[in-house]
This record gives sequence, C-alpha cells and structure tokens, in this order.
Amino acid sequence: MPSGKSLEPSVEDHLRPEVFQGKFDVKDFVGSISEKLISQSKADPGPFDPKPFIRTFEAAVDRLIAVRKDVQAKTEQMEKNVRITEREYSKKMAELNRGFEAVSQSFSGMESKMNEVGRTAIRIGEQLESVHQQRQRAQAAYDLIDYYYQFSRDDTSRLDVLRKEGKEGRRQVAVLLRRLGTVAKEVDLPQADKTRENIDRYCEKFEKDMLHLFDRAYRKGDPKMMHHCAQTLLDFNGGASCVQVYVNQHDFFINRARENADIDDSLWQDLPDPDVSPPITESGLRELFQEIRTTVGQEAQIVQAVFPNPPFVMQVFLQRVFAQSVGRLIQQHMEQLVTRASTLNSNLAFLRILQLIHQQTSLLVDDLKSYEVSSMTPRSPSDLTDFNLTLSGGSAGSAGTATSVTTMLENAMEELFVPYTEGTRYLERESKSLGELYASFLSPFTRYHERTHKGAKASMFDRMVNQLNAAATTTSTSGSSTTSAQAAAAIIRFGGLGSTVAAAQEKAEEPVREEDGYVSVEVAERMLKWHAEAIGRCVELSASNDVPKHTFALSRVLAAAVGGAYVETAIESVQARLEAADTKSEPSLQPLTILREIDLICHLWQHYVNMALLPLASTSVTVRREMVVFNNQTVSRIEGATNNVMQRLADAIINWLVLQLSKQKRNDFKPKNDDLSFARVNTEPCVACCETLERVRDAAKANLSGKNLEVFLTEIGIAFHSLLLDHLRRFPVSATGGLMLAKDLKSYQDTIGTFSIPSLHERFEFIRQLGNVFLVRPDILKSYITEGYLGRIDATLLRPYLAQRSDWGQAEKGFNDSTEDGGMAESKGLRDRLGMGRLSMIMKDLEPLRDMSLRDMNLPALPTSLGANLRFG
Repeated sequence: MPSGKSLEPSVEDHLRPEVFQGKFDVKDFVGSISEKLISQSKADPGPFDPKPFIRTFEAAVDRLIAVRKDVQAKTEQMEKNVRITEREYSKKMAELNRGFEAVSQSFSGMESKMNEVGRTAIRIGEQLESVHQQRQRAQAAYDLIDYYYQFSRDDTSRLDVLRKEGKEGRRQVAVLLRRLGTVAKEVDLPQADKTRENIDRYCEKFEKDMLHLFDRAYRKGDPKMMHHCAQTLLDFNGGASCVQVYVNQHDFFINRARENADIDDSLWQDLPDPDVSPPITESGLRELFQEIRTTVGQEAQIVQAVFPNPPFVMQVFLQRVFAQSVGRLIQQHMEQLVTRASTLNSNLAFLRILQLIHQQTSLLVDDLKSYEVSSMTPRSPSDLTDFNLTLSGGSAGSAGTATSVTTMLENAMEELFVPYTEGTRYLERESKSLGELYASFLSPFTRYHERTHKGAKASMFDRMVNQLNAAATTTSTSGSSTTSAQAAAAIIRFGGLGSTVAAAQEKAEEPVREEDGYVSVEVAERMLKWHAEAIGRCVELSASNDVPKHTFALSRVLAAAVGGAYVETAIESVQARLEAADTKSEPSLQPLTILREIDLICHLWQHYVNMALLPLASTSVTVRREMVVFNNQTVSRIEGATNNVMQRLADAIINWLVLQLSKQKRNDFKPKNDDLSFARVNTEPCVACCETLERVRDAAKANLSGKNLEVFLTEIGIAFHSLLLDHLRRFPVSATGGLMLAKDLKSYQDTIGTFSIPSLHERFEFIRQLGNVFLVRPDILKSYITEGYLGRIDATLLRPYLAQRSDWGQAEKGFNDSTEDGGMAESKGLRDRLGMGRLSMIMKDLEPLRDMSLRDMNLPALPTSLGANLRFG
C-alpha cells in the first residue's frame, strides 16, 4: 500500500503526460489506478478499508495538478515563441514585398524602353524596306533599259550568258523577257518597231527552247526538270503552251480508236419488264469509266508534282478528256445502247438505259471532282518585285482557272444528255412509256367491263373513251403533242379502246375472264411502283426548275390510269349492275367489297401523292397549288360516284325489305289455330327481313368502318323503321296474334341492336312498345300509351294502330269517353285525318342525334373516311 504522497510505479505510469495524448477515457483511467487496490481489498478478510483508496487518489490528484501546471507553463512558453516568430515573419514578408515592387517597377521601365526601341526599329525597317524597294525598282528599271538598249543594237550576248547559268538563270531570263515585252509595247521612239521585233523573236526562240527542254524531260521521265520548265514558262507567259504540249502528247489522247464493245446481252432480257428492278450497271460502260478513273488518278499525281498551277492543268486535261475522248466514246456507247433499246419497241427500256448511263456518268463526274486541288501556286520570288503596276500586271492571268473543275465537269456532263432531255423530249417519252404500261396492264380489265356492259346505256366508261379520243386528237390539231395527248393516245392504242371495226373484231376474238374485271389493291400497288420509278428518273434527268411541272404532268397520267381507267370504270360497272338488277331478287352485297378495294386504292394513291409527289412541287407554289386543286377534283369526282353507288345499294336493300314485308299474310297476327301459331317462332317475312338485315350488317362491317359504317347502317335502320310503322297499320291483331307480333318486333329489335347504332335503339324500342298495345288489357290501355316512348306521342296519332286491335270496338267507347273527360274531344274528320297521318313524320322528336343523310357520305374508309383523310397544304 502507498504511504504518504508516494505512488506505486504502476500508478505513476498512468499519470505521465503521454497517457493523456490521443483518445482518453476517464472510466478506464480510474479503473487502471484502482485495479491493484481492489485486488488487495478483496484478498483482505476484514471489512472494507477505504483509506488506501483515499490516499492513492489524493496522491494521484496532486500529481495531476502538478502535471497540469507543467503543461500550462510549457503552453505559455510556446505561445510566446509563436508570437515572436509571427512578428519576425511579418517583418520579413513586408521587406520581400517592397523588394518585389521595386523589381516590378524596374521591369516596367525596361519594357517601356524596349517598346520605344522596337517602334523606332520598325520605323527604321519600314524606311529601309522603302529604300530597298526603290533601289530594286531603280535597278530593275536600269536593267530593263540596258537590255532594251542591247536589243535595239541586236545584241543578246548578256541574256545568252544569263541563260547558261542554269535553272535560276533561265528563270531570271523568263521574267526579264516578259517585262521587256511589256515595255516594248509602251515605248514610242524611233526604231522602236525593230527593237520590238527583236524582242519578240528572242521570246519566241526562248519559248521554243523551253518547250523542247520540257518535251525532252517528259520523254525521259524527269519530273524535276519538267517542274523547272513549267515554272519558268509560267513566269514567262503563264505556261499555257507547256500545258498544251503535255496534254497533247498524252497517250490517252493518241490513237484512241476504241473498238465497239460487246453489249451485255443479259441486260436486255428483263429491261422492258416493269416489275423487274432497273439495271444499275453495264459491263462496257463500267470498263470505260474505270479506265478513265485510273488514267485521271495517275495524271493527278503527276500534275501535282510537275506544274505550279495544278487546277488549270487538271481543268484543261479533264476538258480534253470529255471533249475529245470521253465525250466521244461515251456518245458512241450511248448511241449503241439507245439504238439497242429502240429495237425492243419499248420506251421503258430506252428510259432505263438513259437513266443507267446518267447514273454512271454522275458517279464518274463525282469521282473526278475529287481531283480539284487548291488554287495555283505563286510565281517565283523574282517576279514579286515588279518595278511598277504596268510591269507587275504581266501575263500569268491566262494560267488562272476561269471556271472551276467542278463547273466544267457539270457543264460537260449536261451537254452529253442534251439530245435526250432538251425541251419536252424526255417528258413526252416518259409519259408515253407510262401510258403504254398502264394501257397494256389494264387492257384485260377495260375489255371485260366494255363487253360485260356493252348493251348498257352510255356510261362513264363510254365518256372516258370519248375524252381520251378527244385528248389524243389534240396532237394533230395543235401540231405538237402534249403530255396528256401522249398518255391518252397510248391508253387508247394499247388499252383496246379504239372504235375501229378491225380493232373491235380483233378484240372480240380474245376471251375475257371473270377475274379480269376484279378490282385489286395489288394492281394499284404495281401501277404506283411503276410511277415511282418514273418519278425517280424524272428527278434525276430533269433540270431542278423543271421537276415540279414534270411531276405534275406525270401525276396527271397516274390519275388518268388509276382514277379514270381503273377506279371510275369499276364504280360505273357496279352502278350499271345495280341499275340493271331485278328488283324482285335479293340485291347482291358485292358492291361493298368492291368499294372497300376502291377505298384502299384511293388511300394508297393519295398517301403516295402526299408523301412523294407534292414535296417535289414545293419549290413552285403555282404548280403545287394546281396539283392540289387537280387532285382534290379527281378525288371529289370519285367520292361522288361512290356515294351514288352506296345510295343505289341502300335503295335496293330497302326495296327488297319492302318486298319481304309485302309477303305478310292478312291473318298472320289473327290466327285461327292457336296451337299451330305458337309452334312458330316468327313469321316468314320477319325471318326473311332479319336474315337480310344480318347479311347487310356483316357485309357492311366487313367492308366499311368509322362514320361510313355508321351512316350506312343508320340509313338502313331508319328506312326499315319507317317501313315497320306503315306495316303495323295494315294488319289486324288479335290477343293471340299480339304475341306473334311481339316476337316479330323483338326479333327486329334484336337484329337492329347488333348494328351498334345508338340512334336506332330508341326507334326500335318505340316499335316494341307500340307492338305491346295489342297485348295489354283494354282497361289499362289508356294508361299504357301515356308511359315510356308512347307518352311522347299525341294519342290521336296512335289511333290507326289501336284500331287494329280485334277488341277495339269494345275498347274504343271507353277510350273515347276518357278522352272527352280529359278535354281532348275533336271532330271526327279531324280525328280521322290525324289518325291516318304517318307516325314517322314526328319521329324527329325521338331522334336525339343529328339528322344523317346517306347523300353526304364520303368514300368508305379504313379506319376513317377518305374525305376526312385528304388534307392538302
């Protein structure tokens, strides 16, 4: 145990300052000091003695107080040292700042002095340069006067010596001669003409020598010497003569007698077939163009290395390529291909070959455009010091490119196709080709409809033939064939629409098939595909400003074929069949199928017009507006014809329903044998009408959609509702017959309910409630007709139907009495007149929807009407 203030060494270790550095925990600290004391206390058997703990903790506290004082003294000493150090640091930084400011001021002063010296040096340099230029001009003027004087004495020894000094000497001679030539033209002194002749003669000799040196280097294949000669001649007179020598002696322009290449026979097998994709290459043309690409590629490298003005040289070279060699060779090959296409008697083959050649030539021109290099290099430095503007305006202007290589190539290509695209030549041939294709393709279709309706009255088909004949005759009357006339003549000639006896006899011998007269979307797709190919050629072969009007002309050809010769002919045939149909036989619903195909064709056609044709006319507001007006008129004409067919079909269906209702027997609703009557579910007219309505519903939903379906079925339902209102007034009904009538009316209502037309539900619910007046007892009849839909109707209008009750004689008196009690008595004549009025006249009060007329229908649409889909900007 510790005595006094002494501590054990283990406790002393826990009281050192290092223990309190870092993480310190009081609980652990107290436990570590008292750990040994606790062990001793537990070992002592006597009572707990706190004195050892007290002495130990008192000594520990005293020691900790001493440690704290030591630490506090050290801290104060360190803070004092830090303050002293901070004062010294601040003083030192202030001294450094003053030193840096002094240095900065020194550098600023030095920079100002240097700028002043630099400006002075610049002024001195400008003055020296001006003096140097004046000296050079004076020296150049002196040399020119000296050489001019020597030429006046016919002395060229000094120039001859300079020429023999090598490449640099020849360059100097070239510049001097060019300047002397300019001076000789301006000097007006005695014997100036003789001096001018001497200069010209020497210049001519010098040029010949340089050309000879260039030719010799060309034959040896020495590009460095060729470059020197080209540069010297460029300084002398622009270098045009050097370029001509190089181009004229090129192997590509010597002995270019090309044999007629064999034309690929496999190309021609499918060429006239419009369903086969047009060819994209031809062997002979491909070989020729590849040879041109290879030659030009090699020469471009040589020109770039030899000539100081490559653009001018490449332009001359490529111009000669097109003008003398390529143009002639391509023209020969084009004539061979076009002649071969003409022997096929197919405008399509001719146009496809023309497009093929144009595409390949365009690719060649695009490849050649890549050889257009940057502008020409300047002349030698010796030429930059002309002594006045007159002399410096020397003669290398001819070496500059007046037009770029790109412009030259485009013009050369355009000239190649002028014989085939000039004026309206291309458009007339394209229109004629489309007319031939459409007429030949639609020939079986037109013959079928012509023969099947040969005995009918004058129809749209006949009018179309007359219009085409009139259009075709405009060629002879006007002296020039228009696009419409070309197309019309082709359709008449190839479509079998001619009126001559020989043509009629020849066509009469050809049999027609039922499927030839079918309307099919696939047929329209093929026709649009052919037209799209023609439009592609039109965009490629026509000038950009002619594309809108050419597109409009070709769209008229398409409208004449698809709209006139195909769709309108089919519509007129359907209308003729409906007119000629027997009213006593059930009408055919096939017209709905045909109208569905026509609707799909028109949608496809108009989508093609909006997506492909109208954008091509966007550059011409006038042409685009004319295209929109023409297209809208064509569609409106087809819509009108379609609406007429729909109306005639609806009339035929209503007439058939009238005929079926007329077969209702007088006593069907007043049977004598009740057992036999109840054995029947519905009467025969009801069954026949429901079957007809179901067939109409199925056919309409299969072929119509949207508003067109709703309007058509609404028209049928409203008309049949009116028929039933008249029908119920004509037959007496007994109590037992009322059940039969109720079953018939329920069948009618259920069948019409499958139309899914909300406006018809209320009408036929009214019919059902009206039929129930034959089932209720006489004593509740008055109250029944004042409820539901019957309550909306004036009671006097229900009398014709109430009068058909078998017990009406007994019930009428009470009904009349109750009516008089209610203040509704009226004269017999007025009652009879109102009672015999048609109930359908006041059904508008029951119709919550707007009145819909079949006359306002658009084309049947998928999924909406065609009229609603046609929107032109």
